[in-house]
Amino acid sequence: MLLAAVAALVLTGCAGFLVPAGEGEPEPTPTPAPTLSAAATPRPPAAAAPVAEEPGPSPTPTEECPASGAVVTMGEVQALLMSRAVVLTLTNCGSTPYRVDGYPSVQALGEDGERLPVKVNPAGSKFGRDHGPEALTLKPGGTARSVLAWVSTQEGGELVMADALELAAAPDAGARVYPLEGHDIRYMDELNMTAWRAELPE
Repeated sequence: MLLAAVAALVLTGCAGFLVPAGEGEPEPTPTPAPTLSAAATPRPPAAAAPVAEEPGPSPTPTEECPASGAVVTMGEVQALLMSRAVVLTLTNCGSTPYRVDGYPSVQALGEDGERLPVKVNPAGSKFGRDHGPEALTLKPGGTARSVLAWVSTQEGGELVMADALELAAAPDAGARVYPLEGHDIRYMDELNMTAWRAELPE
């Protein structure tokens, strides 16, 4: 007579705004945007060598990918005390390697799309230091990141109210416009940005 054997396996698991100036991919399945914290340990790089990130699946070319093959997206607004910042992610949306060595292109825009006199500095903030440009070669699907922070200056007077930011990997790389409605980051004195890097700055 055969005896039936029953086995059970139980799994358990663990599951302002303004600061002094000078301080301081697309993927097949969406993932949470990177977050910033002045005290947090930065996320490890996608690959051991910063000049050749581990490639993801090559994205299918669409109208969302500029002719340059590089697209910049803006993450959620991060708050730290009275400071604000966002993570900018550059993704190689093309089918060939993309070389980047420098800073994002950032421009504040008014209600009618006019360019506003908001200075954008290649510099860090309390969200992370700027370690300067680093030559990166991104394979299709590869990414680089930068931190864009809102800062104030001693000479800063009345804040400029912007309706959007125009973002690009570089001045001639094809820009996207991101509206700023519904958030206090519309008001700005100056902006600080870190250079494109394989990982977020400390």
